[in-house]
Amino acid sequence: MNIIENLKQIKQPFQNAVVTIGNFDGVHKGHQALFHQVIEKADEIDGTSVAITFQPHPLRALGISTPPLITRRDQKVELLDQTGIDVLIIIPFDMEFAAITANDFIEELLVNKIGMKAIIIGADYSFGKDRLGNTQLLETKGTKLGFETIVSSWINDTETGKERISSTRIREIVMDGKVEHAWKYLGRHYQIRGKVIKGRERGGSQLGFPTANIKLHDELCPKIGVYAVTVETIKGNFNGVANIGFSPTFGDDMFTIEVHILDFDDNLYDSRIRVNMVARLRDEKKFSSIDELAEQINKDIKTAKGLL
Repeated sequence: MNIIENLKQIKQPFQNAVVTIGNFDGVHKGHQALFHQVIEKADEIDGTSVAITFQPHPLRALGISTPPLITRRDQKVELLDQTGIDVLIIIPFDMEFAAITANDFIEELLVNKIGMKAIIIGADYSFGKDRLGNTQLLETKGTKLGFETIVSSWINDTETGKERISSTRIREIVMDGKVEHAWKYLGRHYQIRGKVIKGRERGGSQLGFPTANIKLHDELCPKIGVYAVTVETIKGNFNGVANIGFSPTFGDDMFTIEVHILDFDDNLYDSRIRVNMVARLRDEKKFSSIDELAEQINKDIKTAKGLL
């Protein structure tokens, strides 16, 4: 996948560009279906499949608060690359870009600069200054400028067939701790990433269960509790149990994400790991003693092994 982070990098229009535009937070199954349509259409007209997104999120650039992102830039790029899209354009979004009118966005950027011959977007997508651009404007301009506008249908939950797959719904599921349900919307486990840092160093010495303490990179954190997880590290991939919360048994009220990696005995300090949230095992709980907590951790490990 060709990644373009500055429009000046585009020296000439792409061949028969088929374009989709969005924030694509989560790169969920709905987005994946959209990218599949783009790739199919590009193949049909011997063209180039192009996804356009923005950095930072346009609302944030305008000073408007937004919910936590499901996928930050690095993971979004990785996931988009896996879809098979030819070109990813990441437009730096600032006040100057926000002032571009919908007409100029279509004519100067999409058609003249990128070489768009078709655009595939959702029915509610809007763009340009004051968000005056919409599918109706695209269809009108397409007749004059020679490109096709295709409105993509929403993708619904395959189990119920009713609920629309959306970033909002995924965010709710993760924040509610129901990470095992995220798979049907994402097509993968929800993943958090972070750097392994020095913790309170009591997991191994006091409990007998050494943990990797993570400085969270992601914005969206699952609900406090204990989870069965898989862990991707520089040493390989492993199963594990993660605790997200405040370790109330120790009473220091410090928020941490700690991962006990099963069948692993090595040093991961200062390296980055990825933790795939498979299932929530239980709420975080205050135990009467360290021995009681250690006994519960043993039970959590057995339960996690059964699930994983």
